Amino acid sequence: ANADNIRACDGVVAILDGVDVDSGTAAEVGFAFALDKWIAGLRTDFRQTGENEAAVVNLQVRHFIDASGGTLVTTIDDLEAVVEAWASTIGAG
Repeated sequence: ANADNIRACDGVVAILDGVDVDSGTAAEVGFAFALDKWIAGLRTDFRQTGENEAAVVNLQVRHFIDASGGTLVTTIDDLEAVVEAWASTIGAG
């Protein structure tokens, strides 16, 4: 059912909190990217994760988010703003 829901949606919002991104969430991000879905990531966790101090999350997860045309944000307010901006483009063009 999860795969079917990702296939049916226009975009995905991934919650990326934790010492490392949850493996299921990482799989969903990769699957959504493979299906050419828009992806936004939210990380409110202040702990370091990823391969180095500058990485907010795993570099591959970050790549999928950025390459989808989405973005990674650190606040709910910013998430609301990017989702609203993206949603306003659905069907445009």
